[in-house]
Amino acid sequence: MNQDRVNATYLVETPYSLQVAAEVIAGEQSTGTFTAVPGETDALKEKFGARIEKIVELGIAGQPTLPGSNIPAGHDGLYRSGLVTLSFPLHNFGPSIPNLMSAIAGNLFELQQLSGLRMVDLELPAAFSERYPGPKFGIEGTRKLTNVYDRPILGTIVKPSIGLAPEQLQKMIIEVSAAGLDFIKDDELNANPPYAPLEVKVKAVMEAIERAADATGKKIMYAFNITGDIEEMKRHHELVVKAGGNCVMVSIMSVGLAGLAHLNEYSEVPIHGHRNQWGMMTRCPNLGFEFAAYQKLCRLAGADHLHVNGLNSKFYESNESVVRSIQACISPMYGGYASMPVVSSAQWAGTAIDTYAATKSVDVMHLAGGGILAHPDGAAAGFESMKLGWEAAVNGIQLDEYAKSHPSLKRAIEKYGKG
Repeated sequence: MNQDRVNATYLVETPYSLQVAAEVIAGEQSTGTFTAVPGETDALKEKFGARIEKIVELGIAGQPTLPGSNIPAGHDGLYRSGLVTLSFPLHNFGPSIPNLMSAIAGNLFELQQLSGLRMVDLELPAAFSERYPGPKFGIEGTRKLTNVYDRPILGTIVKPSIGLAPEQLQKMIIEVSAAGLDFIKDDELNANPPYAPLEVKVKAVMEAIERAADATGKKIMYAFNITGDIEEMKRHHELVVKAGGNCVMVSIMSVGLAGLAHLNEYSEVPIHGHRNQWGMMTRCPNLGFEFAAYQKLCRLAGADHLHVNGLNSKFYESNESVVRSIQACISPMYGGYASMPVVSSAQWAGTAIDTYAATKSVDVMHLAGGGILAHPDGAAAGFESMKLGWEAAVNGIQLDEYAKSHPSLKRAIEKYGKG
């Protein structure tokens, strides 16, 4: 691509022609406004204007996706959709994620000439990799810290999400560590609540982790939720690291991409990026962002792990969309910058089959809350069943067949396979 420009591709729906819609977007997000103004010369527009690179017509609908679009004179009642690729001069905003977002997203989702708009892809020049170093650990570093190779990193989530006293949480961590799990994380709902301040939680959890590690020889990776204001995150990161912690978690939509990048400047452990609130940006098929585009910005800003939902999950997202998200996270970017996709939501041993069949990759973190913790024979059996599910998937063995010689997998199928 042209290293002096940023390419952004949008799915556009409009009561106008796609050409008119593209021209309006390009003008609004660069040199133009609703009417010509003094100083908007041809030379200025040539140097600073966004440029239409490509338009691909896709289809026609009889109803608009979004309310509020303006109807042009003589409108035929049809709404045209297509892919529009624009390029923006890098010198308009420089290699700055916050200012890039103002250019490629900005006000354009509110334009009356559009009845639908969704960013589907983003191509960034090398200048962004020079400004943003990307994940410090990623897939390779996370595997090294957990000492897990040739299979997914398997783990769970603290449940109940809210309400556990520090001594109850400590007991849970001892149990899951003894069960051999690779990873456990705070829920996104629980960061630094007044009833259980993070300082108290870190002390309780790390005591449990170290005690279990002395007994088993394995130190579980625990992602402490440090989501908060900028300076609060820095203090809490230091708290975790000083206590011997090996991972921190942030809700990316809460702290923003700039907050994530700031954390990455000083982070000494992997950053587990949770995407809660993502649905409000993507659930409408003709509005917001495709995760394949957004995750590039998350990787630039330093997320070592990125949540992508799970196949056959409790959420609305299609399996095809989840697979695209997984593949996007592990696709090369600047020759590196690989973030580990985190597969979660209603997961159990059986979901390994579809996940591997669709992705052909074990470079995922596969998290199961109830799928491990609520296994009929306990967390250790739940963890074992997850490993067995992936063994069956990778080796092309039917789950029911593999379960005949593996009781923990059989019990998992009996419980979770019914739903």
